[in-house]
Amino acid sequence: MEAVSRTAQWTAAARALESERTDALFVDPYARIVAADTGFKLLDRYAGAGTVEFLAIRTAYLDGAIKKAVAEQGVRQVVFLATGMDTRPYRLPWPEGVTVYELDRPALLETKARMLDEAAAELPTGVTRHPIAVDLAGEWSCALRAAGWQEETPTLWVVEGLLFFLPEDAVRRLLTTVGSLSARGSVLLGDFASRVSLINPMARPFLNALKEDGNPWLFGTDHPESFLNECGWLPREVKQPGDEGAEFDRWPYTVVARETPGVPRSFLFTADLPQG
Repeated sequence: MEAVSRTAQWTAAARALESERTDALFVDPYARIVAADTGFKLLDRYAGAGTVEFLAIRTAYLDGAIKKAVAEQGVRQVVFLATGMDTRPYRLPWPEGVTVYELDRPALLETKARMLDEAAAELPTGVTRHPIAVDLAGEWSCALRAAGWQEETPTLWVVEGLLFFLPEDAVRRLLTTVGSLSARGSVLLGDFASRVSLINPMARPFLNALKEDGNPWLFGTDHPESFLNECGWLPREVKQPGDEGAEFDRWPYTVVARETPGVPRSFLFTADLPQG
């Protein structure tokens, strides 16, 4: 797989470790399978600065937000942008009639499919899954439509662990495109790194390792609410790990108030399409 795709196995390894805890926030029975040896080697290589804890929190936060969107808001089509080695179509309790579209690079989807087939993974009753091989840096909406996605129907878009690997213009283009494709009632979930995180001296070994492996972090924003607004989305909530609703008894550090400048941060967000 491409270098950037291997980071999906890194995050899968972190999910495996969380799943094997006696007090696990979630259980991903396929995480260790899709992580493979590569994922655990990268987990060691990228260790430090609360990485494993953050990935557990991010997974738990997005799990909860996804469940809320489909159960409370009635969204029935879900699109994972750069799905990576995520196994939510197989492990979440989906309501009847949900269709999941997983977009990512061809090699990653092929590898993931082979691993899950070997593990005899089965989708829950009532959910349909469509893997779509695309390059998100290019045009991908036609392939999504061809798979059955309906533009007039509200969509839950999930963009997890992707945006910091893209240049800012590509992030803006992606989020704006998603908004322009969305019907009223659509929801966007995802995460940002702060701009300060990209220049944090304490994170230099981690950032250098990513760069050496062909996966440099290119984008961060210290003002996620404003950025989402500029891309056509209305933030419902933006949380740092450790904030109420995004702590899950995992974050080992003191949460520094947003008003304090110069602090590296991560953000988890839920955003809605503005009415009108």
